[in-house]
Amino acid sequence: MTRSATPSTSTTGMISTNKAAADKTPTGKSEATKATPRHDRIADAALSLLAERGLRGLTHRAVDEAAGLPQGSTSNLARTRAALLETAVRRLADREAAVLTPPEMPDAAGSGPAALADALSLGLHRSLTRHRDLTVARYELALEATRRPELRAIYDRTGQRFREMLVAMLTAAGSTAPERHALNVLAWCDGMLFTCVAGQFHATPPTRRELRTGIEELLAGLLGRG
Repeated sequence: MTRSATPSTSTTGMISTNKAAADKTPTGKSEATKATPRHDRIADAALSLLAERGLRGLTHRAVDEAAGLPQGSTSNLARTRAALLETAVRRLADREAAVLTPPEMPDAAGSGPAALADALSLGLHRSLTRHRDLTVARYELALEATRRPELRAIYDRTGQRFREMLVAMLTAAGSTAPERHALNVLAWCDGMLFTCVAGQFHATPPTRRELRTGIEELLAGLLGRG
């Protein structure tokens, strides 16, 4: 959750046809598109292509077309493929950080297991539903990072903030080994996302209530409250 995230097409694409038509300007471009900085448009288009076509479908020309920009726009921002992937990773981190709004996040200084389970289940459910494409893009980038040391460094660095936040929240919830417990929680969350996006349960993702129950059970075992 780093997983997404939304998301990409699945979130932005949930606008109704009538709403999209109402937002059109006389030039045929939506106000939302006009207001988006070119850098973000390119990065968002790259994430959408990763989710839709995988790494093979991510080219500078394809990003230009998906973003609705003149040919060469993506090359001006990210001249090499490595630079384009780095741009996508940074944008991914920003968008996944926005899956939960600040009021929805538990207070790291004084949150208990219930607040943590509530926030994690909400973030996971959104990553599995309206932010699903963002989650798919993250897995594409994570695998590519295993082959590109420079991308690995950026991927790990952008994910560090969530890890640190989780450690702080687990500490506040009473964990006696917050670093180790953070690894367990992250592994559980990543495993749930992968299983429900690309694994055996892709067609029947759990409800938010089911996710919350699973996290509560995990936390009860880790914190010795079962």
